Amino acid sequence: MPLNYHHLRYFWAVAHDGNLTRTAQRLNLSQSALSVQIKQLEERLGHDLFERRGRQLYLSEAGRIALDHADAIFSTGQQLVATLTETVQIRKALRVGALATLSRNFQIGFLRPILSRMDVEVVLRSGSPTELMEGLETLNLDLVLMNRPPPDDSLTPFETHQIAEQSVSIVGTPDRLDPQSPIKELLRTQPFILPTTDNSVRSAFDALASRLSERPQIAAEVDDMAMLRLMAREDIGLALVAPIVVKDELTSGRLVEAQEHPRIKETFYAVTLRRRFPNPLVHDLLSYDPDPMLLP
Repeated sequence: MPLNYHHLRYFWAVAHDGNLTRTAQRLNLSQSALSVQIKQLEERLGHDLFERRGRQLYLSEAGRIALDHADAIFSTGQQLVATLTETVQIRKALRVGALATLSRNFQIGFLRPILSRMDVEVVLRSGSPTELMEGLETLNLDLVLMNRPPPDDSLTPFETHQIAEQSVSIVGTPDRLDPQSPIKELLRTQPFILPTTDNSVRSAFDALASRLSERPQIAAEVDDMAMLRLMAREDIGLALVAPIVVKDELTSGRLVEAQEHPRIKETFYAVTLRRRFPNPLVHDLLSYDPDPMLLP
């Protein structure tokens, strides 16, 4: 039996409104009539498209997939009406979340293969770990980028993919940092800009300083890589950072890198939700060879 596009349009309207009553009023329909239309679409597709949680209406996994297709179908229809002379290509959507503090250079490097595809639209959102995990659970995000793995146990619905690992360096302005200086001397004589204490890189740095019997001066503690990068450029102190975060400054010579490495690595992860109908673009993205700048 062919798909009834009237049913699909009613579903599309409710999905975007998020409220059955409001949509019924806007479409000048009774709530029961609208419910029947959506129920018939669910029977045709063989899946529930919405889940009720209290008084709230949420898209199911099948509903999120149906909405992606409905968006493409009705967008194409609107463009067809506007012009019959232009070829329209349906674009697929990939919704990516990233920690608000995560390096923008890393995000671009990881997403570059998808960003270059004309058939893909990337929606990129940033937030806290809690916000991003909720986005995955409610199917508003397909993939989340982090530099720390989320909690994992047998009941957790997440899958964590290690996508890159890079050695962390000590960097600073040429006026402050002599690349030949040993780390022990730098710890003793220079102020440092460091990640906050909840960061695994910071924990490893503190352990290194302890092994060398040094107590470095801390100029600043920041959890935002953009701010850390800015402070290093402004010569506030030496920064402990993955080179990808400051790759433009290292290339231009505005910052230089200590030749002795602290032997600390930062690991990057892509987190997905175990789904019956995964977005195929996630598989495509995780299958690409990583950007060379993301490698150790």
